[in-house]
Amino acid sequence: MSISQNSGRVEHAALKRTLTLPYVVFYGLGVTVGAGIYVLIGEVIARAGNYAPVSFLIAGLVMVFPAACYAELTGRLPYAAAEAHFVEAGFRSKTLFLIVGLAVASVGIVSSAAIAHGAVGYISQITDLPPLYLLVGVILATGLVAGFGVRESIAFAGLLTLIEVSGLVAIVVGSAMSGADLVGQAREMVPQSFSTVIWFGIVSSSLLAFFAFIGFEDIPSIAEETVNPQKTLSRGIFITLILSLLIYVAVAVASLAAVPAAEITATNAPLALVFSKTTGLSPLAITLIAIIATVNGIIVQILMAARVLYGLANRGSLPRVLAYVDKRTRAPIAATGVATGTVLVLALTFPITRLAESTSVITLIIFATVCAALIRIKRSGAEAPAGTFIVPVWIPYCGIVACLTLLISGILAG
Repeated sequence: MSISQNSGRVEHAALKRTLTLPYVVFYGLGVTVGAGIYVLIGEVIARAGNYAPVSFLIAGLVMVFPAACYAELTGRLPYAAAEAHFVEAGFRSKTLFLIVGLAVASVGIVSSAAIAHGAVGYISQITDLPPLYLLVGVILATGLVAGFGVRESIAFAGLLTLIEVSGLVAIVVGSAMSGADLVGQAREMVPQSFSTVIWFGIVSSSLLAFFAFIGFEDIPSIAEETVNPQKTLSRGIFITLILSLLIYVAVAVASLAAVPAAEITATNAPLALVFSKTTGLSPLAITLIAIIATVNGIIVQILMAARVLYGLANRGSLPRVLAYVDKRTRAPIAATGVATGTVLVLALTFPITRLAESTSVITLIIFATVCAALIRIKRSGAEAPAGTFIVPVWIPYCGIVACLTLLISGILAG
């Protein structure tokens, strides 16, 4: 291996551009929709009660501004370790490049550890194996899948995404068919007063609900493997965010309309309970879907973290071994192994809510930093490649305000 004097990139087997818009959307939905809602909806409802859909709505709306910034930046700088490149271009700092890159990788790793706990919660519904064995087994198995080529891994994750989204749709349909008053529940989600107690619960749970939306920002991490990244990635970001918001609010409303909040919060498998109550069927089917959703979430998050580590090593900011790409699978094998091992350590050390909230805090800080980087890039007058999605200059300012407001409010309310 050698390092180019012009770019600082390590020369080795290159990643291959094979991903079109459907694959990008499958990747985005796979890393966003599913794991968070299956795992954390009970905790969000515990904090916000009937106002839980508002918590998801707030979290989703906060995402809009940084999503728009990502859509432009990923067209300008379509590289793995995307956020690190965004910040380096904006602030001209190699130190920030490394710090932000490691922060982004940590989001994927910490969230994978959180999701692994959720997966074990559902798997425990169908087996008597010790949770510790299940936790280790799930993480090692998903890390192995993530070590295959990206197209194969995302194709597999895409299949799982279709299954897990079908499970969420089944919950909404089942709730409606059971006679639950979805319209009435939707009206109840809107607070009728400015009570401090009510809004503290909503804001506190919004920080946790934010975890369920984390995922669209992972889309730029596959930029070097995407066909026509300027158009494909921006479209994938917006499609992922819109679909996620609609699904989450609908599932939260349907769950509360069909099952008392106290029952939902008292179980480790909340959506399995809702499915059983609304359809009269065995919870086994939705439990299996929840397992698929959580396992899928771990796979795509490890995929993202590994490619960020690869991108950092490819620039010489991390040991070169992490930039090694297997010639057969064209995947960053060493980086995938490091990401998987770190996920295992964290999952064995911390509980799910601590991991989820930590992921949200780190992500909001990254989002605010990326928005600031776009402001500086726009001020510099740098031209964007043809086809890049361009946002008005006020968008990144709103992104900074929205992210920091949710971050500070969530911490204070919690």
